[in-house]
Amino acid sequence: MADPRRFSDRAEAGARLGAALRDRGVDADVVLAIPRGGLPLGRAVADALDAPLDIVVAQKIGAPGNPEYAIGAVASDGTVWRNEEAFSRTGSDEDYFEREREREAENARRKVEQYRGDRPAPDLTGKRVVVVDDGVATGSTVRACLRMLADRDAERIVLAVPVGPPRTVDELSVMADDVVCLLTPSGFMGVGQFYERFDQVSDEEAMSYLELDE
Repeated sequence: MADPRRFSDRAEAGARLGAALRDRGVDADVVLAIPRGGLPLGRAVADALDAPLDIVVAQKIGAPGNPEYAIGAVASDGTVWRNEEAFSRTGSDEDYFEREREREAENARRKVEQYRGDRPAPDLTGKRVVVVDDGVATGSTVRACLRMLADRDAERIVLAVPVGPPRTVDELSVMADDVVCLLTPSGFMGVGQFYERFDQVSDEEAMSYLELDE
């Protein structure tokens, strides 16, 4: 019997997320997945909601000497979110942050070009948008994505993730019109803890989920 407190893989997490969104009566004109890990779930959610699938991209800004520790994130259009507490605690300065912001914004733009190719970005004006990722910990990249989308005149933005710690989910609920999160465990150490299989998703695999909409 499946463990309701865990997901077997991203495909199952996406199927459960899609079903939860349908049960809540969430409608979508477009589903935006965050590459790479969000795309397997985004495909399942888009199919469940009968909506096209596209991407929204942000890159983490890592701390000096510890690139895995996020002090912020920047979206592909340059929109930035900064964790002021982490920024101060890690001894970062404005020059360092600006250099990393510019570098990661360019990486995000390149990823958009790689994944979207010649296809134009979807017009979100007046649209109901569902943003999907495979989970949130601090939620840095999700925050940058939501901040970017807030300026795109969408009618409604719903964030949908399988799992995240209660504090992060509460904070994200301020940035979106609604947040659908299936699991909010207090004993949270990382997203992968709640998957039986949480392998890296390659760019090739991630892009294959988009090709179904071409």
